[in-house]
Amino acid sequence: MTSAAAAAAEAVQPTRLPHWRLIIDQGILTPEILDYPYLGSGTEDDPYIVTWIPDDPRNPMNTPTKTKWFYTISMAWATLAVSMESSAFTGGIEQIMEAFEVGTTVATLGVSLFVVGFAIGPLLWAPMSELWGRQYLFAISYCGLTVFNAAATGSKNIQSLIIFRFLAGAFGSSPLTNAGGVIADLFPATQRGLAMSIFACAPFLGPVLGPISGGFLGMNAGWQWVMGFLAIFSGTLWVFCCLSVPETYAPVLLRQRAVKLSQVTGQIYKSKLDAEQGKQTVTQAFKIALSRPWILLFREPIAIIYGTLFMMFAAFPIVYRQQRQWNQGVSGLAFLGIMVGMVIALMYTIYDNKRYLRTAAAHNGFAPPETRLIPCMLAAIAIPTGLFWFAWTNGPSVHWMASIAGCAPFGFGMVLVFLGLMNYLIDAYTIFAASVLAASAVLRSIFGAAFPLFTPYMYKNLGVHWASSIPAFLAAACMPFPFLFYKYGPAIRKRCKFSAQSDAFMKKLMEVATKPPRPIDNPEEEVVTSTTGNETPSSQTSVSPQSALDVSADNGASLRASMDRRRSRDSEQFRRAESANAQPTEDSH
Repeated sequence: MTSAAAAAAEAVQPTRLPHWRLIIDQGILTPEILDYPYLGSGTEDDPYIVTWIPDDPRNPMNTPTKTKWFYTISMAWATLAVSMESSAFTGGIEQIMEAFEVGTTVATLGVSLFVVGFAIGPLLWAPMSELWGRQYLFAISYCGLTVFNAAATGSKNIQSLIIFRFLAGAFGSSPLTNAGGVIADLFPATQRGLAMSIFACAPFLGPVLGPISGGFLGMNAGWQWVMGFLAIFSGTLWVFCCLSVPETYAPVLLRQRAVKLSQVTGQIYKSKLDAEQGKQTVTQAFKIALSRPWILLFREPIAIIYGTLFMMFAAFPIVYRQQRQWNQGVSGLAFLGIMVGMVIALMYTIYDNKRYLRTAAAHNGFAPPETRLIPCMLAAIAIPTGLFWFAWTNGPSVHWMASIAGCAPFGFGMVLVFLGLMNYLIDAYTIFAASVLAASAVLRSIFGAAFPLFTPYMYKNLGVHWASSIPAFLAAACMPFPFLFYKYGPAIRKRCKFSAQSDAFMKKLMEVATKPPRPIDNPEEEVVTSTTGNETPSSQTSVSPQSALDVSADNGASLRASMDRRRSRDSEQFRRAESANAQPTEDSH
């Protein structure tokens, strides 16, 4: 057997990482990671630059497809629960008004301040996730959501109930921004469309389901059980997601890897992003991250549609309960018209994803972000159409099915515009996805908090037809926006430093991931090609971590001699030790 054949026989496939290690260890190291020839010399002035290695087992983009979808659906459930909790409160408003002897406006603050929390929370959680990752922030914030939901159940006065609702909204808002960031971490742009289609239904389907579940529960069991159910629901999902979804944010994972490599080897390692940004204190980094959503806020004017949805929570009881005399539970079923439109939108986005893939293929796999805006153009027509339809068929003289059917185009357009704009923002600001989604969420939440407060007065003074027409006119005024962004978007993005920085970073990562590793200094060292086509040094899979440290101290001819002496002595010992922590993958053949 030749030396090359022997080296190939000793080579093993990249280590498969057990799920529990992904959950508990963000800086996990494998033999391939330890032995990879990183650029640099390991000094403070010239640190080793840590990037993803070929077939990196910890690169979120390399996660198996089934696992990616498991993470996506888990985060979608977490988002649906939070958005449902924003509106389920309306199901118990009558009981709250009776228990605390307050009026409709004060009781509705339980919805409005929850949504105000949606506006404030992302400005904190999103930049924190970009500094310390998605995983820990989700665990902390979703725990707060569960705790404050439980505290609201035992409220003795309206003041404490409203305060707990605000805090629950602020802590529960993290999935609204971080879940989209997780999808951006896992899926390349050509695969992200379908994942975002599934996820996009969650923030809108939740508010539709909330009044239905809250209405029947509040009518039959009381408002405390509405809040108790929300606490149980969020608590269950908190435990499930904490045990199921690991860290996915690439800059944090590479930073943790660099820290771990520095600790193990005694040399200096830095992630590529940290090395390019220069040395920053935590205070400086946090100041930049906190300011980013506010800067982006004034570049992404998206909110009226979300506010219109929350206006419906106050409008539907007027239209269907006061005028048609429906009971508390049945009136919530009117939201099913919106849900039907959402389902149709989901089916359309699956079809539209094929168009995006063709466009991406024509651009070498990187379609311009503006390609995502095509569904928004259709939504720009559907939304005002549905709202005007609802506005002029919601009188008691017209059959109830006509007005509910008019809600379907609104639900259809709402999902399309949300999905198209979210995909556009993620494509344009990939590594800053959480911050830009936070900026978008701020305006949506402000409108969502304000609309329910003035809706009863608007319907009282203008009547159901003209009051319902106001959001339709606003939506019609916004109709040109998708067309303008489609035409002038590239010019706008060139003037945004965050978009340019994100684009440059992602291109560099792609270049590193696709080119072979730097050859080692010893020209005699054998190099074998793995079954995936990426070249790796033969010593990568046959030298233990301790051997790697010893070898790094050698140079010239002693390098090969040291490796030869240690290979037979350490390889079996390393395999036995490593088998306790990670299971090697099967041969790809």
